[in-house]
Amino acid sequence: MINDSFDEIEDFAEDNFTDEQDDTQLYEHYRFVVDKGQGAMRIDKYLSIHIVNVSRNRIQQAAEANCILVNDNPVKSNYKIKPLDTISVVMNRPPRELEIIPEDIPLDIVYEDQDLMVINKPPGLVVHPGFGNYQGTMVNAVAYKLKDTPEYDAKDPRLGIVHRIDKDTSGLIVVAKNAYAKAHLSAQFFNKTTKRQYVALVWGSVENDEGRIEGNIGRSLKDRMLMTVFPEGDYGKTAVTHYKVLERLGYVSLVQCKLETGRTHQIRVHMKYIGHTLFNDERYGGNEILKGTNFTKYKQFVQNCFSICPRQALHAQTLGFIQPRTGEELMFEAPLPEDMTSLLEKWRGYISNRSI
Repeated sequence: MINDSFDEIEDFAEDNFTDEQDDTQLYEHYRFVVDKGQGAMRIDKYLSIHIVNVSRNRIQQAAEANCILVNDNPVKSNYKIKPLDTISVVMNRPPRELEIIPEDIPLDIVYEDQDLMVINKPPGLVVHPGFGNYQGTMVNAVAYKLKDTPEYDAKDPRLGIVHRIDKDTSGLIVVAKNAYAKAHLSAQFFNKTTKRQYVALVWGSVENDEGRIEGNIGRSLKDRMLMTVFPEGDYGKTAVTHYKVLERLGYVSLVQCKLETGRTHQIRVHMKYIGHTLFNDERYGGNEILKGTNFTKYKQFVQNCFSICPRQALHAQTLGFIQPRTGEELMFEAPLPEDMTSLLEKWRGYISNRSI
């Protein structure tokens, strides 16, 4: 028997401080090869024996959502295992226990049906309660929104947030309202079949109109609060970002980024790696004047830009996935928030009258 489960989330306080987590940290992945001498047995019973602290009911829900594969084919919970079957399982990882207090926080809900909600998250809103942010989060807001929905319990790990974006990143995020939707959506994110595009303003004029960035991402060996790229060796996890230049604005560029993987701070780290740190990204040095002139007027112009958009200029613009119940492909697009729109207008004005 082989069990290739992912490592546990490293440290609760640390990962919640940097709350844009690696997507794979939100799910558990198990792999088993059935012994040669194993007799016939329902797969839900087999897995309930071999996976610690997982109920048979939770396994059956995973099977209903096509999250249990045998020899790369989805099976139902009554499937009878055979010797040497290769079994793969993906389930959402239960979070550590926290009291979720419903709070009347406004939400920009762009879509809602019986299974899920798609929310356009504003910058500054933390997604999930954690170290230093036990209230005032998107989860608290969702708990209030769904407080009269009988089947929704904010403390139930089978419901709720499917993926995360950073506190100071704006844009689209999907919330599951029931266990079936959570399992099905979780599998889509884990298997990288969702469609996600971001828009970012970065320092410098990006040389190529489009490109692909690949490099393992892991925690910096010098500073645990930073992620970094490890181009060689086995440290970190494989990460791939595709980018396309949308607009060149002198000393900055507007780029579109498409994620092939979902690592912590992936776009922020990958763009810094190729020499184009996100504008006003304090954690990665983008809150310094990295390109431009030494003129006082220019420095004041940039400081004004920092004030207009007091966060990393990153927006989760597009989100696409399969509706769990109907099989319909859903695509959503969120317009740039006001702070990024104003920031771009400021730089366009600078370009049209470059005298500083």
